Amino acid sequence: MRLAQRMTRLGTETAFEVLAKARLLEAEGMDVVHLEIGEPDFDSPSNIVEAGKSALDDGFTHYGPSPGFPDLRDRIAQEIRETRGVHVAGDNVVVTPGGKPIMFFLIMALVDQGDEVLYPNPGFPIYESMINFVGGVPAPMQLHESRDFNIDIDEVERSISERTKLMIVNSPNNPCGSVMSRDDLERLAQLAMDNDIAVLSDEIYSGFLYEGEHHSISSFPGMRERTIILDGFSKSYAMTGWRIGYGVMPLELVEPISRLVTNSVSCTAGFTQVAALEALNGSREDVYSMVAEFKKRRSIIVDGLNSIKGIRCPLPKGAFYAFPNVEETGLSSRRFADDLLTEAGVACLPGESFGQYGDGFVRFSFANSTQNIEKALDRIEDFVKKATA
Repeated sequence: MRLAQRMTRLGTETAFEVLAKARLLEAEGMDVVHLEIGEPDFDSPSNIVEAGKSALDDGFTHYGPSPGFPDLRDRIAQEIRETRGVHVAGDNVVVTPGGKPIMFFLIMALVDQGDEVLYPNPGFPIYESMINFVGGVPAPMQLHESRDFNIDIDEVERSISERTKLMIVNSPNNPCGSVMSRDDLERLAQLAMDNDIAVLSDEIYSGFLYEGEHHSISSFPGMRERTIILDGFSKSYAMTGWRIGYGVMPLELVEPISRLVTNSVSCTAGFTQVAALEALNGSREDVYSMVAEFKKRRSIIVDGLNSIKGIRCPLPKGAFYAFPNVEETGLSSRRFADDLLTEAGVACLPGESFGQYGDGFVRFSFANSTQNIEKALDRIEDFVKKATA
């Protein structure tokens, strides 16, 4: 079977490859601590689960509208108005099976062959994968360790050309856990308006912010008309397997994006939409408790990594990832990650999985129990001592 040429341009998400490798090692008897996958280790809150069950009993097992149920779209719009201060309506919302389809569909809808797309690097690997897939030109915005893994706005400005069509912003960031300041976002917004650039603002980790407050680039004057907010329920509500996310976008994009939904997945499952509505309307005590627990784990893993000679790790302000520099160990980041798994039973991801500027770093997810994180730290310390002996 001969694949289409475009398939050679489609990348992958290394987390799932490392997870599969780790599972094989476990099947052979190895004890593995999983710090590779970006998934809360908490179950979905019980009120959300019960709402999903009731929806199935109530017959939510049929096709629904491609952009989502109107009541959920209205409630999401309300949430955006309250949390971002952006005036949008339900008509601006498209509900999808997870957050990835929004970036997939949006890049397909906006980016032509040869169009340039600015995106964070290190960054979520699907950005670059999809840009390449549609024939666009990836234009990385480097996240500098010296800037707490934030971009240099002047550097970004110099990289803009007449072919720049789209800018992707991700704050809090995966894999670095960095958070963009309001001033930097405002300067990016001005660049977008001055150069007629659309913006995809990936805010999927907005619920995992440990200091300060979340700022959305969509909230600046003139940006509502050119910004697409990507968010969802996977991270904040521990609903990864439910596959439900959404995009909030200018009205002119709703019909073409909905058409892509129709042509690909038809619609998002009805019972998951009912569960998502309960997530927004019901108690959030479980959610707040989960974030508080992640904040404790953040301190444990960062302090532990910084106590190991050869590793330095900044304190992430958001998301649930630590992104330490491992260059002083003398190992490449890929060698570090591979050997740490096979020799020490700790699964993590090499930084270059997140782009060229991730070289020299590895990503640890602290979406695991305190006990397992402490076990992993002991193993990492022993591993580094042997590697540098």
